[in-house]
Amino acid sequence: MMHYFIGDLGHLFVITAFVSSVIAAFSFFQATQANDLAKKNAWALNGKTSFYIHALAVLGVCVTLFTIIANHYFEYHYAYSYSDRKLASHYLISTFWNGQEGSFLLWMFWQAALGIILIHTNKFWQAPVMTIFALVQGFLASMILGVVIPGLELKLGSSPFILLRDAMPDAPIFMAQPEYIPADGDGLNPLLQNYWMVIHPPTLFFGFALTLVPFSFAMAGLWLKKYSEWIRPALPWAIFGGAILGLGILMGGYWAYETLNFGGYWNWDPVENAVYVPWLVLIATIHTMISYKNSETSLKASIILALTTFILILYSTFLTRSGILGDTSNHAFTDLGLSGQLLIYLLFFTVAAIVLYCVRAKKLPSNEKESSIFSREFWIFIGALVLCMMAFQVLAGTSIPVVNKIIAFFGSDKKIAPSADPIAFYSKFQIWFAVFIAILSGVGQFFWWNKMDLKTLGSKLLIPFLATILIGAFTIDLQQVFKPSYIILLIAGLFTIFANSSILISLLKNSPSLSGGAIAHIGVGLMLVGVLFSAGYSKIVSLNNTGMVWNKEAGDEFNRDNLLLFVNQPLTMWGYDIEYLGERIEPRYHSGYINKGDVRATSDKDKVVAKRAMTIGDIQYRANDTISIKGENTFYEIELRRGEKKYTLYPRAQINEEMAGGSLLASPDIYRTVSADLYTHVSSVMMPSAEREWSELQEMKVKQHQEFFANDYVATIDSLVRVFQVEGVELMDTDIAVKARIKVQGERGDYIAEPTFLIRDKMAARFPEEINDLGIRFTLLNIHPETNEFTLGINTRQKDWVVIKAMEKPFINVLWIGTIVLMIGFGVAMTRRYREFSKMKAKGLE
Repeated sequence: MMHYFIGDLGHLFVITAFVSSVIAAFSFFQATQANDLAKKNAWALNGKTSFYIHALAVLGVCVTLFTIIANHYFEYHYAYSYSDRKLASHYLISTFWNGQEGSFLLWMFWQAALGIILIHTNKFWQAPVMTIFALVQGFLASMILGVVIPGLELKLGSSPFILLRDAMPDAPIFMAQPEYIPADGDGLNPLLQNYWMVIHPPTLFFGFALTLVPFSFAMAGLWLKKYSEWIRPALPWAIFGGAILGLGILMGGYWAYETLNFGGYWNWDPVENAVYVPWLVLIATIHTMISYKNSETSLKASIILALTTFILILYSTFLTRSGILGDTSNHAFTDLGLSGQLLIYLLFFTVAAIVLYCVRAKKLPSNEKESSIFSREFWIFIGALVLCMMAFQVLAGTSIPVVNKIIAFFGSDKKIAPSADPIAFYSKFQIWFAVFIAILSGVGQFFWWNKMDLKTLGSKLLIPFLATILIGAFTIDLQQVFKPSYIILLIAGLFTIFANSSILISLLKNSPSLSGGAIAHIGVGLMLVGVLFSAGYSKIVSLNNTGMVWNKEAGDEFNRDNLLLFVNQPLTMWGYDIEYLGERIEPRYHSGYINKGDVRATSDKDKVVAKRAMTIGDIQYRANDTISIKGENTFYEIELRRGEKKYTLYPRAQINEEMAGGSLLASPDIYRTVSADLYTHVSSVMMPSAEREWSELQEMKVKQHQEFFANDYVATIDSLVRVFQVEGVELMDTDIAVKARIKVQGERGDYIAEPTFLIRDKMAARFPEEINDLGIRFTLLNIHPETNEFTLGINTRQKDWVVIKAMEKPFINVLWIGTIVLMIGFGVAMTRRYREFSKMKAKGLE
């Protein structure tokens, strides 16, 4: 059954959202411009009504799209491309924003919600601020319109409600069956089936949406010639935006750490950089806004940075969704034909902001007082400058593909080559910026709370300085930190921790509500120390000391840093006996791991049949029960033992032809301790069974319960039973099928193989079965009832193996603790600023 109605309804909601946002923008604009109070109120009411309709329409789009996904309406391209019937409910939710259209919709949803809040929180700023809001919503709504302008053959947006047959009109199946509906969808990329990906994108896009608030207030301030009044209502929102956008970035880093196998949480990928840059500028904006609020300095800087932050968000959107980063990033979206629209979106607001600022620039009030080096204003300005320089260095490197496009547009075939080692390219500059930020955030706090001169500054810094030297020297000696740049970064990080701790202690005694900045800066210091050790002193602990070369084509580094493990043959690593115990698969609907040797594969990759009774987690299975699994994943059980302590890791890998041309997609498993993480992932696995090299078939006659050897393992035929189902074969009434149950004694328990023998029309068919771990394949060649014997065919190969890479990540918990402390600091600061704004509003001063 085709569910046309829901898609048509969704498309109607999209059109309504677009039209109502345009009407709302026009109405709020007229309300801003009107001099007559009655007209102003009438236009404002019209604008509010239109924006309410817009918000409801956006909600309607969200509900209809999720209805399509949740009900598995695979006639729709979006549902087919990103979901399937087996996904758990929380992953179905994350499917919603997996595609470009859904992520634009998520962004619109947050901004619609923020717009409703702003309408009800500040009447004076309502009309001009909501003009900007509604305009932005109109541009975003155009991204999912999916309509063609008649006569121009110009497509506006990409609709999430397009039918699969319309998206793939040349597919043979639709040419033969126009009403064809797939039974299941392509599913969600397994790397995205992670709980962090359920909450990371909404948090990140909420951060995107929040950057629009200070931008809109700054534009409104310039528009109304209220050049400084906008800062007070915008400041709590800016701090909130900094916290949420930063939290979204950190969530993405933790997802990468848990899911990807590059060995860390930040890879300087262009998509990562595109979000990092506006966050840095937003943090600079917050500091200059606070500076103006307290001493009426840095007004121009505050306006420029508030405008720049949102423009950089638009620029990051263009970079990641236009397809321009396709050759330099693993995370960028492909171009849906929206690159032109995205460019117009970016240019419209960039030009509007620049023009409005330039028109008002001469009239902006300026504090001509020169800031002393011992003033807080001076240190805030220097800190904001360093943050902007950090952002620019990353932006310059990330924008190389854009520069190359511009060069090509003007007819030149010259190209700027991006750095071959982006980690080294960015890190060698960012480390020194980080040092400056750490020192500034330590010293600057004393200027913030005290009137300073050189003597006073020296006395205030004495205790933090001595604590830094003492703990720094101890840490350098204990952890063998000898690289000069790392020593400087460590000292800077420790200094900001101790300096801000000194400030925090004094504030908690008298004014705890003012402690947000000190707490946040302590978090920054902890993060720097955590990054230093977890990245700079990450140590390979899977060193190959056997002298063997695993892969000649992979290079010396691969062969040096990776360890080959044969099943059930322990080696020593990092003070542990480490042993590979075999391949495991994961039940779809409950926790636990299933030994791959205890189940039999079926024609459906997501279902297996139990060979024996087993308990997985809290669920019991009997022999021949069908078990639903996540067939795209294979886990490799690695056991580590040190004395009486034992820990088991399950790194994951996939060999997926559709996703990566057959290449290995690996995700790590992490053994966490207080002082370090043991980060382990699979580097190489045995080829699929069909591609493995087997020995020549060896025939052997054996009796039931008679012991025999197969690949040096003792085996017996336990039983022979008739079966009435054979996987992949439809049995006839006259067919006779029997299955031999062969038990093989492995090092850690018994393995079961069940080869099948089928007789049809006096012809025999044989279905062998392999014990993957042990490298044995059994074929039941013949049955001799007269002698009660069986002829078995035995093929052998090398035992199962896996190559792993393991790294020690020291003090990475310091980094995660630092992120939590940073967020607490943001929360305290935001609460304080909001209370201040509420008090001023209650007094009628806002």
